[in-house]
Amino acid sequence: MRILGIDPGLTRCGVGIIDVDSMRRNHFVHVAVIRTHPDLELPQRLLNLENALNTILDEFSPDVVAVERVFSQLNVSTAMGTAQASAIALVNATRRNIATHMYTPTEVKAAVTGYGRADKLQVTSMVTRLLALSQAPKPADAADALALALCHALRGVGQQRVSDFVTQQAKPVSPAGRS
Repeated sequence: MRILGIDPGLTRCGVGIIDVDSMRRNHFVHVAVIRTHPDLELPQRLLNLENALNTILDEFSPDVVAVERVFSQLNVSTAMGTAQASAIALVNATRRNIATHMYTPTEVKAAVTGYGRADKLQVTSMVTRLLALSQAPKPADAADALALALCHALRGVGQQRVSDFVTQQAKPVSPAGRS
């Protein structure tokens, strides 16, 4: 199963991709940060983000997309940009019939570190360990995107989807015209 984690943001949008094999082991595939320039008009920034996300969806063909759920922040403009980036990710995945799931930052931290109030350094450290990376993913948006993918893999819904995927792959295909 291929999971795309998205840490949404209008200026910096983290994307992290992992594969989960039939033994439920996590494997690093790709990580990047999509950037849009703050001097561009909002519609152009959103279009640039959409184009970049579509390229990633096309290139890596994830089975599921995990997006960080927008939560209330003191800075309304930051929250709006995050919500807009989330919407683009969710709509584009849905257009491709890719399942989407949203997780709060607390859920992600708890799944990856075992502690819902872990700091960014702890999350990055666990992402690095869980994916056996030679170095920590940078910037934080990249590590957060991989943490979202890992959260989905580690939570019950992720485990169930992995089991369903493995079962589906193991079914023999009957020849055409036979029952």
